[in-house]
Amino acid sequence: GSVIDDHTLRRLLALPLLVVLDEAYVEFSGPSRIGWVRQYENLAVLRTFSKWAGLAGLRVGYGAFPAWLMPHLLKIKQPYNVNVAASAAALASLADQAWLQEKVAALVSERQRLYAALAAVSFLQPYPSQANFVLCRVTGRDAAQLKHDLEQAGILVRYFAKPGLENSIRISTGRATDTDRLLTVLHALDNDRPKEKQTT
Repeated sequence: GSVIDDHTLRRLLALPLLVVLDEAYVEFSGPSRIGWVRQYENLAVLRTFSKWAGLAGLRVGYGAFPAWLMPHLLKIKQPYNVNVAASAAALASLADQAWLQEKVAALVSERQRLYAALAAVSFLQPYPSQANFVLCRVTGRDAAQLKHDLEQAGILVRYFAKPGLENSIRISTGRATDTDRLLTVLHALDNDRPKEKQTT
């Protein structure tokens, strides 16, 4: 999905329908509209601990919903849908939010550096990101082969061949040293490409 501005969201909320806002990456983009649920009876906001708190494998999250919607959600809620380990990890995350927010700020800063550096690679077209990764269109070479080449160097990226995402890869933001290592490999691959013959 895309980040939506306040004006567009208010226009949607003026319609006679339920608007569900996915804020999985809001810590990386901000600000949250979770407080809007008190104002709008047709807004639901979903949040997760998977991204900012690093609890992706535990599948724990929460939502803010208008009161009228709660009885309907409880009818379809599975019993014990969040296990004890996930609950404990989520509570521990909430107990040390300052440290986690510091890590998020560092990732956002590194994401900006990663985006600028990827834009300088001749066969990549990165898209602006407000998440914890950068999506890149691969041009002039095969994205699946690029994924393989990076794997051979010990770097894992996600490859996409879906409609609209053809020949694309997704690169997660990591530490500065991770970015440096990735760029070293990408530039080496760029230098290995056969150069086009110049004509006069």
